[in-house]
Amino acid sequence: MSDAPQPPKPPLEEESGNSLRAAISREMVKALKTYYGKGPTKAKSYLFDDLLFVVMRGGDTPGEKTLLEAGHSDEVRTFRQRFQNVMGERLVGTIEQLTERKVLTYQSQVLFDPFVVIEIFVFDKPHAPAGIEATARALLSREEDDAGTISSEDPATDPE
Repeated sequence: MSDAPQPPKPPLEEESGNSLRAAISREMVKALKTYYGKGPTKAKSYLFDDLLFVVMRGGDTPGEKTLLEAGHSDEVRTFRQRFQNVMGERLVGTIEQLTERKVLTYQSQVLFDPFVVIEIFVFDKPHAPAGIEATARALLSREEDDAGTISSEDPATDPE
């Protein structure tokens, strides 16, 4: 067993459609707030076939902002990548619990100006048809335009 943070126990409740995407976003924000010390200001999850993208905006630290302003984006990228490598086992476990699917591979990417972190998960199989339909309905619904979007201000993202 590694020293990497582990997924939450007991397993998270089964979710679908908007609630699944919101739960994924919420848990990703919560993990960053817990282990990084600061979470993104906004996060939204997208499920497509056998892919999951979690797009998180903001959340760069004052130290990272200082380095970026001084032209040291490579150092910020390297640190963020090392952090995500340590967090990978926990994040993959959390996503597997929420989606009830095996994650084959995971990658994290940080973009600057604007500051955006994208977490990419590839599953062993596509989402069940009912889940695909629920996600599609949620994405197509005008009233649900921001469904699945979580803010770090949401109390549910606070570390326990």
